[in-house]
Amino acid sequence: MELRTSDLPAIPGKRYFTIGEVSELCLVKSHVLRYWEQEFPQLSPVRRGNRRYYRHEDVQLVRQIRSLLYDQRFTIDGARSQLKRHAVKRQTFDYRTEIAQAISELEAVVDILS
Repeated sequence: MELRTSDLPAIPGKRYFTIGEVSELCLVKSHVLRYWEQEFPQLSPVRRGNRRYYRHEDVQLVRQIRSLLYDQRFTIDGARSQLKRHAVKRQTFDYRTEIAQAISELEAVVDILS
């Protein structure tokens, strides 16, 4: 059974993520993320020294790229075109992901308060 992007774990409510964390959250190897940075200009994590720090929006973009390439079977060029074409519509929501994200954040708050 192939894992779909909608089945990925919730994104924690952190401000920055390392490349290893993004790799685990998106089920994409680190070298693939570095390659995608070269192919998709929209994907540009913050760099401090030799380290990459991905913002929450970057993780969502990686998931969108993953969906285009793995779920919808676009080529790199096709995925790049889709991202450009839908840049204005990028605010569409995957409600399952948003709900899972909200639950994860609420569970973290409950843990803190306990």
